[in-house]
Amino acid sequence: MIDASELVDNDFLRQFELKVDEHMAKIEYSLQERKIFLTKLIIPEEIFNDTFQNDFIKLVFENIEERNLSVVPTSPEIAKFIRKNRQYKSMLPVGVRI
Repeated sequence: MIDASELVDNDFLRQFELKVDEHMAKIEYSLQERKIFLTKLIIPEEIFNDTFQNDFIKLVFENIEERNLSVVPTSPEIAKFIRKNRQYKSMLPVGVRI
């Protein structure tokens, strides 16, 4: 499991970042009112595997949940993650279906 303290919310670049060795995994976002649009998932192939991807997304969702924001997944990988992990469906805004 990834350590939550390693996750960085770079609000200047509007992305969550997680550094692994010399590689950087990122989820780009756009924040509008009380909604966060997760627009792009970038994981370098050197560190990519399904477990890492799931753990990284879970970590980002925990951070978002603490901030009481709704999630709008515009990235196909994030939408797929929500379909597989139904406990996060409650974070979707009213009217958004996955």
